[in-house]
Amino acid sequence: MAKGQAHIRRHIAQEAARIMAEDGVSDFFTAKRKAVQRLGLNDQQPLPKNSEVEAALAEYQRIFLNDQHTRHLRVLRESALEAMEFLEPFQPKLVGSVLSGTAGQHSDVNLHLFADCPEDVDHFLMNNRIPFKRSQKKYRMNRHRDESAMFPSYSFVAGEVEMELVVFPLNVLRQAPRSPVDGKAMQRAGIDALKKLLAQAQTDPHYSG
Repeated sequence: MAKGQAHIRRHIAQEAARIMAEDGVSDFFTAKRKAVQRLGLNDQQPLPKNSEVEAALAEYQRIFLNDQHTRHLRVLRESALEAMEFLEPFQPKLVGSVLSGTAGQHSDVNLHLFADCPEDVDHFLMNNRIPFKRSQKKYRMNRHRDESAMFPSYSFVAGEVEMELVVFPLNVLRQAPRSPVDGKAMQRAGIDALKKLLAQAQTDPHYSG
């Protein structure tokens, strides 16, 4: 890649990261397109990878937000732990920006649950008088195929934190969907792993995992 082209890619990644941090844009492609527009670049400009934007976002948060980001991330992770302990019958796993450490002020907590019958989650939430919204979320499960599958999802607010639950069948408990960041298997953390992450952050306030 030419030196000038690499510089433009970095510039787009940095601007996209700023947009995600300040404007609450969670979709990488949307953030990159907005960055191209704000920078006045050609629409045909090759875009940086999602992983490049995520790296730029982590750097932005470290430089410009620092303690504010650290405190907010801990609040989100503690809320995630509380929700996971509540949802323990469904073997919850934390995924996404709260796990990776790049969650911002507008981020929600993303959890994967596992049940052979998704309606069990409906009943569980209703029996505990938790108002929720049903939806569906698309994931690519196979590394070698582009096909995606739809899975039931549930969203609700716990305190001031938005929660998104996606329910997978039990037979894919050990088959993580592909990450939208790098296409690899998504990183997931269970209750014990999240407790360890919180403990490490307690001894090192700037540790994000």
